[in-house]
Amino acid sequence: MTASHSPDSGASLNGVITAAFGRHYEVDIAAPHAASGSDPAQPRLKCYPRGKKSVFACGDEVEINPTGSGQGVINRLHPRRNLLWRSDAFREKLIAANLTQVVVVVATEPGFSDRLISRCIAAAQSQQISTLIVLNKADLRDQLPAARRILAPFEKLDYRIVELSAREGAGALRPFLAGQRSILVGQSGMGKSTLTNALIPEAQAATREISEALNSGKHTTTFARLYALDGGWLIDSPGLQAFGLAHLTADELAASFVEFAPHLGKCRFRDCLHESEPGCALRAAIAAGAIDARRFEHFRVIREEITHAKRQTQGW
Repeated sequence: MTASHSPDSGASLNGVITAAFGRHYEVDIAAPHAASGSDPAQPRLKCYPRGKKSVFACGDEVEINPTGSGQGVINRLHPRRNLLWRSDAFREKLIAANLTQVVVVVATEPGFSDRLISRCIAAAQSQQISTLIVLNKADLRDQLPAARRILAPFEKLDYRIVELSAREGAGALRPFLAGQRSILVGQSGMGKSTLTNALIPEAQAATREISEALNSGKHTTTFARLYALDGGWLIDSPGLQAFGLAHLTADELAASFVEFAPHLGKCRFRDCLHESEPGCALRAAIAAGAIDARRFEHFRVIREEITHAKRQTQGW
């Protein structure tokens, strides 16, 4: 891209957002695969968007103007390949952009929500992003069978599952991350930050540095952060307790449940809601064991939330 000029300080530069907290972003002036300051010759700038609106996410490729003293202004967002985000009736939260893989981290303890896994998969699937599930704390053998039972419907659908103990090392996961642009997502307490630190030892120091800059003593991740890793990158993100999908339509949601694909469009009625209508192909597939009943219940609950959110938005 040809450099342009601005009244701020001259030539504009291209970079990648490697940390996002509020209206404050860190941008590495480097190629995406070399992001997070792996090359000391490439500066990392603290940047702010022009105007009041902030529409950027970790992993975004942007054009900035340096303003001096290690700071800059974000001028423009380059086209995204995809965007992972969550929403309800009134708010949206951008999580990360330009991903190739969403890594959903669960653990043998504390308990995890299989419905949240379905939500993460739906969000990823709707953006053509692949999903990998990591079962952490697999060294807790007594809890392992119960966790495996919860994950069995996802394994049956060929979603990859990696079992490991982050405290004992993350070597089993590295081959799945090489060359990928991945993000770790999941509930709080699943061990995402421990996993990040096992994969990237310098991550702990970087997190501490940001916490001090924000006057925060918390060790739990409160913002998304991108790190270079094995020819790609890895984003550690804050723990999720909710993952609204109000931005999806009912048809988009159904399409994100991959096991529904052979049966969609085959119901007797074109406007079938898959509730109690005669000739429902999805209900017939559940009865035949082709669709897991628990996964179908996830779909129904999320669809109802989407419908309710749209009604709230429209003032019903």
